Amino acid sequence: MKKFKDKEILITGAGSGIGRATALAFAEVGARLWLSDINDDGNAETARLARAHGATVRTLQCNVADAESVAAMAATVHAEIEALDIVMNNAGIGSAGRFLDTTLETWRRVMDINLMGVVHGCHAFLPNMVERGQGGHIINTASAAAFIAAPDMPIYAASKFAVRGFTEALRGDMAKHNIGVTAICPGIINTPIVANSIMEGQMNNAERHRKVVQFYQKRNYTPEQVARVVLEAVRKNVAVQPVSPEAWGMYYAKRFMPGIIGKLSERELPF
Repeated sequence: MKKFKDKEILITGAGSGIGRATALAFAEVGARLWLSDINDDGNAETARLARAHGATVRTLQCNVADAESVAAMAATVHAEIEALDIVMNNAGIGSAGRFLDTTLETWRRVMDINLMGVVHGCHAFLPNMVERGQGGHIINTASAAAFIAAPDMPIYAASKFAVRGFTEALRGDMAKHNIGVTAICPGIINTPIVANSIMEGQMNNAERHRKVVQFYQKRNYTPEQVARVVLEAVRKNVAVQPVSPEAWGMYYAKRFMPGIIGKLSERELPF
């Protein structure tokens, strides 16, 4: 898919961060947007900004962790159009804390949003894309944590490793339908996900949490930079797309220096 003008594109988690930036990037090239978020206010602001670029925008409130909520969203979309051209399963939540400090409640919540939210989106929209027979593209937001799992992020890493694995399997499955599938793997990106992450154990400390947020802010790799890479990855139909220098470093380090990475993972985080 080389051009996006008049393409029907749905983005979950569109109310802020990477979702918002990607929505605006697609708006600038003439796409027709379906914006989904659990937060109506944030989603409405993204819609306002996208309309300022001249885009046609519809907003949808959806909890991606709830299969029925996603199915209802799909029914609303398919009542107006036959099928979407692009689906970006982007909604997600962060978490941090050593395994022994984590709760099963947090495991279920993060997996329900980060992994099952992606599965729900694909399950709800892919059948219509396949039946239409005109191809399309699925974008699943994973993370650089899908390459190297920090010991302070077992839940988040597990969810993103799973998203990457699911994406690679789905890509092979959808190839015969001319539907591309891409795993986007951002590194340290300055978005609200850090401030809103679930912190447990030693990570559940206001001062430490503040330092983590400041670390991401000082790094200041922006969602807009990620959005530009997302559009290019779709144009080139890339399978797995690291975003940011550290993400590329982790990608290559995991492939060529797994022993060193194992040793480094035993160290404490620098904040």
